[in-house]
Parts: sequence; C-alpha cells; structure tokens
Amino acid sequence: MKRFISDDLRKWRESKYRKPLILRGARQVGKTWALKEFGKEFESIAYFNFDESEEYKQFFATTKDVNRILQNLSLASGQRITKNTLIIFDEIQSCNNALNALKYFCENASDHYVVCAGSLLGLTLSKGFPVGKVDFLDMGPMMFSEFLIANGDVYLYEFMQSVDAIENIPDAFFNPLCEKLKMYFITGGMPEPVLRWTADRDVQLVDKALDGILGSYERDFGKHHDDTDEWQRHDVQKITLIWNSLPSQLARENKKFLYSAVKGGARAREYEDSLQWLVNADIVKKVFKISKPGLPLSAYEELDAFKIYHGDVGLLRRQSRLNHTAFAEGNRLLTEFKGALTENYVLQSLLRQTEVIPHYWAEAPYEVDFIIQVDNEIIPVEVKSADNITSVSLKNYRKKYETPLAVRLSLKNLSLDGGILNVPLFMTDRLCDLIRIAKREME
Repeated sequence: MKRFISDDLRKWRESKYRKPLILRGARQVGKTWALKEFGKEFESIAYFNFDESEEYKQFFATTKDVNRILQNLSLASGQRITKNTLIIFDEIQSCNNALNALKYFCENASDHYVVCAGSLLGLTLSKGFPVGKVDFLDMGPMMFSEFLIANGDVYLYEFMQSVDAIENIPDAFFNPLCEKLKMYFITGGMPEPVLRWTADRDVQLVDKALDGILGSYERDFGKHHDDTDEWQRHDVQKITLIWNSLPSQLARENKKFLYSAVKGGARAREYEDSLQWLVNADIVKKVFKISKPGLPLSAYEELDAFKIYHGDVGLLRRQSRLNHTAFAEGNRLLTEFKGALTENYVLQSLLRQTEVIPHYWAEAPYEVDFIIQVDNEIIPVEVKSADNITSVSLKNYRKKYETPLAVRLSLKNLSLDGGILNVPLFMTDRLCDLIRIAKREME
C-alpha cells in the first residue's frame, strides 16, 4: 500500500524547524504502519508501544533527562538508538509523562527523530500536553486514490493525476473508474478491509474486517469511563445511542442532526457531550451550517444546526447493513440512503484537501451539500449520487449570492458549463486542483 501521509512525513524530516511529531487519527486508520514504513528510510527503527509494554512508562516517570530516557529504553528493549534512528512512541496517549517529555526532546535533543502515534480521543483526554513543542499531522482512512494504487490500478490513478484541463474524460478511463468507486464504497478506506479485498478479492472477508473495526469502536465507548460511576455508565449509553442512530440520521432527506432521532424526547443538553466524545475520537465528523458564505466561514456558523457523517464510507455501509450485492445493481450503491454514502465519501475527500473544514448552507426549502474554501474563494458544492444533475438549490444559491463558480459532483463527465464545474465523483480527490484549473479557464 501507498499512503500519501508519507510525503508529509518526509517534509517533516527535512524541515529545519522540526519538532517531535504526533500523528493523530482514529483507531485503525494505519498510523503505526505508516510510521514503521517511514522508518525504513532511516538507518534503524526503535519502536516502543506504551499500551503493550507498560514497563517503558517508568523511564519517563523518574527523570526528565532525555539522554537517560533513551539509554534506559535502549537497554530495556535491546534496540540501538542513534541520531539516525527513527524513534517511534506508539499509543503515547497512554503515558502522560512521555507526552510531557516531548518538550525536553524538542529543547534538548532536536537532532533526534521522534515520532508518536496516538488516538485523537486519548490525546484530548491526556494531561501535561507540551504546547508549542510538538508538530502534528492528522491521518484518516485511505482516500479513493490510495485505494486505486493498493488495488493495482496505478494507471487509473496516474491518469487522474495527469488531468490538467476541463474536458471530457475518455470512456476507457471513465467507465472503469466508476466501477472502482463502487468497490471503494464497499470496502471504505480502512486499511484492513482494503487489504482483505486486494489480497483475497473476497467481500465476505471485507465485511468481517469491517465488523471487527465497528466492534472495537463500540468497545472503546467504555474504555475511558469508570463503570463504577453511575453517571459515566449512563454517558456510555448515550454515546451508543448516538452511534446507533447514524444510519437513520443520514437516511433522511434533510440530514440536519436531530437529537430526537437518537431517542424520543432527547434534548441537546443531555446528549451534546456524548456526541462530542464521538467527534473527539474522530469516529464521526461534524459539519456546521452557515448563515451566509463569507470569510471566514467560521464567523457565520450556526452552532445549533449541523450534520454528522461517519468517519469512513465502508464502515457506514456495513453499519447500515447495506449488502454488497447492491454493487451489481447499476448505481444503486451510490443512491442508497438518499445519497448518504456518496456525501460521506465526498466529505472524507474534502477533509484531506481543504484547510478549512467544509460547511453547508440551507434556507428552506433549499440546501447546498457543502460550502468549501479554496484559497480565498467560497465555493458551493452540490453532490448528486448518479447522473441526475437537476439542482434547484444550487441554482437558487448562485442567484442569491452571485457566485461565479459552483461545483456539481455526479456521474456526469468533466465539463465547465455556464460557471458550473461538473466533476465526476471519482475525481473528488482532485477537486481543489480542478477548481483552480476552471478558474484559470474562465479568466
């Protein structure tokens, strides 16, 4: 497999302002694998997992001297550590003293290469965080482009990367890319299900891997709570109720999150902390509504109106119990749940391209799926699950705000028509690049 995070890791390595690095993300997105793969570019790797080997924690509890810490770790593990070694601290959220020690690695051992992996939730809950003394990278599930490479379809990935003009994509590329996208909806981007598909071509093994991940997430709901505390037990129940409501929330035409859909009579003040727990764990994504498209977008957020999405489209499909046989039924896989799978896929891709988290706009009865910022321009993005491109909402938005360029993602071919950029869904990973190309062609 190839993970694009490797390019960011190399940039970190070459930076003269390099600090200890924390790679954040949900569980099982491939953080450990990515760091070990990156370590192959070094003279050696020294790997320490604070969850599996708790004895390593004591070396950070007794001293702040970086040299002593490294010497003790080397002696205890039998791993040689030099300045050309990639030092990996895995599950670092399990050791607050190690987190705090990163400050001293930054100040007193800047010539060492120190990288850490940790879940977003654990890092959020941890104490003693070394503010200003670490670098961060965020990692999510595999993008569709990464899936293509893992699946052996490098030529399709390279074709997509070669597109430098807004013009129709030949059928020889268009049709297979559509089919590969449907397969990606089945596997999602979590590395284990992707591996099961690429190695065995067995969808039942894919579903089994997805079930395993869903189960591990559900077990995590109680991991950071004390079961002896009645309030905390109740909190875990609320998290579970929200989690189980995801498919039904996304199946509605209006996907604004409703607490009443979690449990009859539920109110925001009773459940908002539990929802935030899922957001902090990077298991779900929250997209806020904006009152109008202005800069910065955050200034126009309506904090009581938002949509939530799953962290991974494959996990959403499996949790929704949508059978993989829908893959053979035309475009049904893309349209099921009123396009919820498609919107989820689009958001996953946008989060890897834009510095500003996507928002959405709604003004009854109209709604535009996503509002994104590309450079300093606000762009509306409408998502269509197949090749039906009728969009009254996008038309209304453009008229109201006099938007020169808008995006429609669907199964229509690549084109620029009257200020609307039609982008095939399988090219969502290049959306920001295509928007810049379209703007140049419009000048």
